[in-house]
Amino acid sequence: MTSGTEHLTVERAGATLVLTLNRPEAKNALSLPMLVGLHDGWAQADEDDDIRSVVLTGAGGVFCAGMDLKALAGGDGMAGQHYRDRLKADPDLHWKAMLRHHRPRKPVIAAVEGHCVAGGTEILQGTDIRVAGHGATFGLFEVRRGLFPIGGSTVRLARQVPRTHALEMLLTGRPYTAEEAARIGLIGRVVPDGTALETALEIAELINANGPLAVEAVKASVYETAEMTEADGLKSELERGWPIFATADAKEGSKAFAEKRPPVYRRA
Repeated sequence: MTSGTEHLTVERAGATLVLTLNRPEAKNALSLPMLVGLHDGWAQADEDDDIRSVVLTGAGGVFCAGMDLKALAGGDGMAGQHYRDRLKADPDLHWKAMLRHHRPRKPVIAAVEGHCVAGGTEILQGTDIRVAGHGATFGLFEVRRGLFPIGGSTVRLARQVPRTHALEMLLTGRPYTAEEAARIGLIGRVVPDGTALETALEIAELINANGPLAVEAVKASVYETAEMTEADGLKSELERGWPIFATADAKEGSKAFAEKRPPVYRRA
């Protein structure tokens, strides 16, 4: 079980694993300790069957301001150089941490307050459900710095929002309010400032009450069929879905409904 790092806090809230980007003095800019913590947090969620959902949030009223450009410009590199051995052992670690090269099997809910820009918006695209405080700010600022949003945005964003909106965000580098982000479909819900985490945990509890095998199969089906033809997608859905009906959890769900009691799921 991971305990996090100096820039990534790991906590349990019932069956939910809460990962908190914890570098508020730098607006939670990405650092090696943060990336290592995220990588290990996703691994913990995948490996622990008692974890049914994950909430990703940021400390200090900020989600993530992206890469630490000040540190890089100053020639000092990123904080946490003692984690370099982890990167050498797995050169893909940072991409897995940012959900570019890894998709957790449990649902991931983002709880956003304040800045969620550049790398923050890129990580956001790897989450499943997104809640933001009214004052949150989004955007892909890389082109303003002569950089490229290499965290996956030129591929993912146009698959998640209409292409005209994706290209405007990518090419202008301008900030987006939470309301505008919701309007184009980047996030799902806008809530009063300071309540994004509370709302995300409420959503997580609704998910946690459901059959975990069914939840994970539904999530997997949505993603693996996204780029298929309708015919291939429907075939794949049956391959994912039919086995769920034969599980003990499926029988328990029906029995609990008939007996008017909460179901007790055992991942069986």
